[in-house]
Amino acid sequence: MRCSVLDQSPIAQGSTGAGALHNSVDLAKHTDRLGYHRYWVAEHHGTPMLACASPEALIPAIACATPRIRVGSGGVMLPHYSPLKVAETFSMLAGLFVGRVDLAVGRAPGTDPMTTFALQRDKRHAAPDDFPEQLTELVAYVRDGLPAGHRFARLATLPGLPYRPEPWLLGSSPQSGIWAAQMGLPYAFADFITPTGADIVARYRTEFTPSSTLSTPYVIVAAWVLCADTDEEARALASSARMAFTMMLQGEMIPVPPVETALRFFEQYGSATEPITRRRRWILGSPQTVRREMEALAQEYAADEVMIVTITYDHEARKRSYELIARELDL
Repeated sequence: MRCSVLDQSPIAQGSTGAGALHNSVDLAKHTDRLGYHRYWVAEHHGTPMLACASPEALIPAIACATPRIRVGSGGVMLPHYSPLKVAETFSMLAGLFVGRVDLAVGRAPGTDPMTTFALQRDKRHAAPDDFPEQLTELVAYVRDGLPAGHRFARLATLPGLPYRPEPWLLGSSPQSGIWAAQMGLPYAFADFITPTGADIVARYRTEFTPSSTLSTPYVIVAAWVLCADTDEEARALASSARMAFTMMLQGEMIPVPPVETALRFFEQYGSATEPITRRRRWILGSPQTVRREMEALAQEYAADEVMIVTITYDHEARKRSYELIARELDL
């Protein structure tokens, strides 16, 4: 099984964003040594729980610290940005870190409506919902160039040429799968957001149109996974992320709490929060348990690759989780 990492740069209670970013670099070095295939960093804004607001700033730090693993965004939230600016930035990264850079983009804002508005350059009115046009322009820059008669054609001579990033589309809805299929893009589906995406991915495969960079469909399924020596230990460690997730869905963003705090929270409010936590798939347990559930997930999606996102209060527990999985799967 090909396995990769999606890092959301979690901020533990009592720690700092800077500490979380350094932990991301440390985890990338660790997973590179363990044999993981790629390392993507996520984009979130205005939250005390997740530190990375700029994947393009964190990617070079990770790439410089690792000799082998592919690096990339998981993803760039394209509605906030100019397609040309994104294309130029990732072209530079591709030129600096040859053969290692992925440019995965998504439509979601990665934040709340107020912060989304604050990110706009022009605040006189709401930004247009023109993601398909943005995506088409971005992919043209980084993949095939623009037609000779296009008004932006000369801008397709990007700074990192002849090297190019590999474009990806992220998604958790049917529409994202349709766009990925139409444009011949590899598709990363966020099962950790929408754990009912097998039909969406199947449709992507059926409707896939080959492109100049991808002849057959390729699917990553991204899942929330936590591994420990025993099922009981994994459940306890996972309580920190589950509490943070529960609070987020209730409108309150918090740093990742200690395990003891989270366990007390669920002792007090467990029955009331159970319907909320059931909205996500949580793969957690001993190495044998995690392997069984990851293999079942990959089979459910007919996935070419599984990407693991893990949030713990303790950074060493997160590193240990990836280590146990790598050992169990013989990466």
